[in-house]
Amino acid sequence: MSLSHEAVATAEFPVAETEASRGLPSYVVGQDGQGRWIALESHGLGGYFRSREAAFHYAVSQTGRRAGAVRLSAEPLRIAL
Repeated sequence: MSLSHEAVATAEFPVAETEASRGLPSYVVGQDGQGRWIALESHGLGGYFRSREAAFHYAVSQTGRRAGAVRLSAEPLRIAL
């Protein structure tokens, strides 16, 4: 059984290292002072969500499910308008 070119490339260059070197975004998920759920991207973008689950779903999908790319904040978050 032979490995495909893609499988070999993935084995030689782990995805996590490649993504980190590109400076891909990470997110912080938490609530604002009024209890609304927010996902804030590391480069300053953010949005409001109906629930914690919705905020996490968005952040996880935007980061490609990278380990450690989404954190939960214990402190209130704020979106600067």
